[in-house]
Amino acid sequence: MFDTARFAAALHNLWPHGDAKIPGLRDAIVAQAPALFDEFAIKTPMAIANMMGEFTVECGGGWEIEENLNYRATALVKQWPKHFTMAQAMAMEHKPQLIANQAYNGRMGNRVGSNDGWDFRGRGPAQTTGRDAYDRLGKLLGVDLVSQPERINTKDLFLRVGVVDFVVICKCLPYAERDDEINETRCLNGGLIGLADRQKSIAQWKHALGVN
Repeated sequence: MFDTARFAAALHNLWPHGDAKIPGLRDAIVAQAPALFDEFAIKTPMAIANMMGEFTVECGGGWEIEENLNYRATALVKQWPKHFTMAQAMAMEHKPQLIANQAYNGRMGNRVGSNDGWDFRGRGPAQTTGRDAYDRLGKLLGVDLVSQPERINTKDLFLRVGVVDFVVICKCLPYAERDDEINETRCLNGGLIGLADRQKSIAQWKHALGVN
């Protein structure tokens, strides 16, 4: 049986700024969680703790709902060595829109010479990125996210976006159920970026939800 009160307490405690960017987000998540988790067979506190722990890191507990692309030049070259020369990085540092288009266009379905890199930058609880990912996610949700990518970050869609990404697209649920944080992170993130932070976040969610 899903413990709504315990989940609500955990969310409000672990996402202290969760309503800052999307007013009413935490209450919307709590209201939607029981039906959504049942719909997608997320049945155990362990699975919920792993999924929510991952989301907490990906979106900064609701505070970083859009990818921060305000990089300095040296960080750009380190982050995307194949996409930025130092001269390009110097010209684009602290210009997020230019950075997004340089870093992301020509891949992930983003068109060269377009604004796709910026329009389809990371958003939502799982930081969905790229035109193809937005298109696929939108079709699963029955929402046109290509024409309106910002709809990911609305309180009515936010949790469903994350659940569909986690369960249907990335197929992370089996790993979450058995607390396999490494393979879960690989399938959601494509690598192990921020693994220590993710493990800490998952541990906090497990504690809050009473998972031993």
